[in-house]
Amino acid sequence: MHDSAWMTCDPAGRRPMTRREALKLLGASLTAPLFSGCATSPITGETIFVGMSEAQEIALDRKLAPQQFSQDLGPIQQASVNAYVGEVGARVHAVSHRPHLPYSYRGLNANYLNAYTFPAGSVGVTRALLVRLDDEAQLAAVLGHEIGHVNARHSAQQQAKAMLAQVALTALDAATSRSEWGQLLVQGGALGASALLASYSREQEREADYLGQRYLVLAGYPASAMVRLHQVLLEEEKNQPGLLESMFSTHPMTQERIQRAQWLAETEFADGERFPVQRERFMDRTAPLRALRPTIERCGRGEEAMGEKKLTEAEQHFREAITLTPDDYAANLRLAQILLARGRLDEARSYAEHARAVYPQEAQAHKVLAAAALQQRRYEEALVALEAYDRLLPGDAGITFLRGVSLEGLGRRQEAARLYADVLQRSGGQGQAAAYARQRLRQWGYLR
Repeated sequence: MHDSAWMTCDPAGRRPMTRREALKLLGASLTAPLFSGCATSPITGETIFVGMSEAQEIALDRKLAPQQFSQDLGPIQQASVNAYVGEVGARVHAVSHRPHLPYSYRGLNANYLNAYTFPAGSVGVTRALLVRLDDEAQLAAVLGHEIGHVNARHSAQQQAKAMLAQVALTALDAATSRSEWGQLLVQGGALGASALLASYSREQEREADYLGQRYLVLAGYPASAMVRLHQVLLEEEKNQPGLLESMFSTHPMTQERIQRAQWLAETEFADGERFPVQRERFMDRTAPLRALRPTIERCGRGEEAMGEKKLTEAEQHFREAITLTPDDYAANLRLAQILLARGRLDEARSYAEHARAVYPQEAQAHKVLAAAALQQRRYEEALVALEAYDRLLPGDAGITFLRGVSLEGLGRRQEAARLYADVLQRSGGQGQAAAYARQRLRQWGYLR
């Protein structure tokens, strides 16, 4: 097909856009922040390729972090615990090389062990990891390591590379994008935040470990807390063989890392061993979350079963979690997703509605409600849920498409056409959703 055959007749009267122009626009929107070239490392003073300025790091962070945090079911509802995580993080980043960045910290409702950061210091720690820590110094070690990545600009480097790779896939391989509507609903747009949490190199991990230990001591914690953190994680590996393959996927652990951290704690940072680990304060401040550990563990087992497509087993784990904690957002939301996948739509809606009532500020329950409503052809309900999701978490191309489907179902063709045109521009015309949108726009006279 020639470019001239792929044209939108914009209702606002703008000139038609060719397919090449749309692809160019998409590529520009994805790559614009990337080509700032080299920068000076705040750690070593050496020149490094970062791919974005500090202002662009902040902009990317603010754009993508909310998307990923929502994928991990949002911040934990225990506000006092979240505040405490933020206090510890502030204590550590205050002694870092880039204390001026807009750092933020939150425990997340996710039930797998991980911690990660975006380029300007939006740090997430899963609740599954938080309940396995023994003291404040270990928490500071987790946060210090992430702050180390931010200060060395590893996160910016890795996410720039990931964005470039994603752009290449988007521009060159249309055949690989075959998303079903349901997958769009679950996964969001083609360039999800999780795609940008690229794995770090071994050298970057060493540098983040070193910086984390340095910041620990400067903040008044013993550097050996980093060693004990790794030991806790290795102990979990003994209890759950294969766990290290999935946890800390952005931070692959090795014995060499642990041994090096031990050596540094005994040599360069030995003076820090006089500092307290603050176990009592940690236990007191995290008590509301630690009380949920049995619920979190059952949710974790449920999510493992989901990953293995053992839906009956997963359902049982989430029901056990809800029995323990009826108002647990994660358990209710995951059970709703399981029931949705099994075609039990009324039950799915019931648990999703409860999840929404428990945590109205989090977007994922709205998504499940929309999916169930669409399957039941309840287009008005679907539209309400999708618009609520979009207000909480704007920018998801999958949500834009499904809003169009809902409007079409309601007979509001002109409004649906506007959203379908938006989907085509944002996707570069690729994927099943784009194919459907193109078909409808042709039928309605918006494309020729």
